[in-house]
Amino acid sequence: MRLYLVRHGETESNRQGLAMGRADISLNERGRWQVQRLARTLAIEPLAAVYSSPLSRALDTARAIASEHGLPVQVEEGLIEMDIGEAEGLTYAEVRSRFPGLLEAWGGASGPEQAMPGGERLSDVQARAWEAIRAIAARHGGEVACAVTHNFAILSILTRVLGMELANFRRLHHSVAAISVLELRPDSALLLSLNDTCHLSAGD
Repeated sequence: MRLYLVRHGETESNRQGLAMGRADISLNERGRWQVQRLARTLAIEPLAAVYSSPLSRALDTARAIASEHGLPVQVEEGLIEMDIGEAEGLTYAEVRSRFPGLLEAWGGASGPEQAMPGGERLSDVQARAWEAIRAIAARHGGEVACAVTHNFAILSILTRVLGMELANFRRLHHSVAAISVLELRPDSALLLSLNDTCHLSAGD
């Protein structure tokens, strides 16, 4: 099956560069504009289903996409963003000050096994997000579906598809409101398109 993997539209926390995990933050004005562009772009695709993280920024993105197809949004808990615990809402300077050495350790080879303070490990995110993706694929063999999720979830999925070590996830980038396309087979997965933002260009 073909899966359109979509990151939600922009929030104020994204705009301000704050660490963001499971806080249920809504789309900002630009994010709502981005979502309409996403919906218009994906309206021409033969989507059989639209899935979403339970957080409102993803749900609102997914609802706009689904409405173009007359589909309900199906909540998939495994697509929720990483629980970053006590780092939630902090600037990266504040994270460095409050938790000395955390970002350095988290960026190292064993980083995916380093839990955020009061939160989870990136390896946990990859395990549950990949399980969610495989479950979606199993339900929609030969069809096209869309899954709206978050930065860490997407990057952990992409490293798995590309056969990369999870610790190298920073080599990848996925913008807000961007689309990546996967082809999922019973025994393999292919990345067909990465971080497509063409739909966000200024012209109509």
